[in-house]
Amino acid sequence: MKSWQFVRLMAGLFILLSLALGVEGSPLFVSPWWLAFTAFVGVNLLQSGLTQWCLMESILRKLGLQPGC
Repeated sequence: MKSWQFVRLMAGLFILLSLALGVEGSPLFVSPWWLAFTAFVGVNLLQSGLTQWCLMESILRKLGLQPGC
């Protein structure tokens, strides 16, 4: 798996999990504050798309995951 694929996989997982924990109608609801985490992931995706740089991807490359196009 390439580093960019892992980043997108984790972002999708974090968004779905935080929505499940933050939306009141969900059977996994904990607190509406989980929606702040959803916003945090979204802002990081927006920043990554605008600047072409992602901290998590840089860390994953240093840990040995291959970059890809």
